[in-house]
Amino acid sequence: MPGREEMPSTLERSSKDAQRTWIKAHDSAVEQYGEGERAHRVAYGALKHTYEKVGDHWERKEGGRKGPSDPRSAKPRQQGGRSGEGVDENASKEHLYALAQRLGIDGRSRMSKSELRDAIRKANRSETRAARSS
Repeated sequence: MPGREEMPSTLERSSKDAQRTWIKAHDSAVEQYGEGERAHRVAYGALKHTYEKVGDHWERKEGGRKGPSDPRSAKPRQQGGRSGEGVDENASKEHLYALAQRLGIDGRSRMSKSELRDAIRKANRSETRAARSS
């Protein structure tokens, strides 16, 4: 099964359901488009509809909410857009604040929603780097 062999390390540290979502979407995309970057983009797009990145792994979105997480996931591939790097940009400020608190982000109480998203993305990248190097 190609998806299981290609699974990113952040998903290896995630729930079986998140892994299953990524594998199923990846394998379907490989059948349609072939192995490579496009299959990975499709798999991440499917994952981002029900999961968000928290630190070095993926967790189900708050309240089981489904739908695109960022501008890139909401548009067809040809239209581009910015990736939220797994941060659910449609989440409430309260949810983003709670994630920032779990991730130990300093100054979170003074941050706007946009600043919280940026700080969470930065913390996620840092935790993923640390997990990969250990």
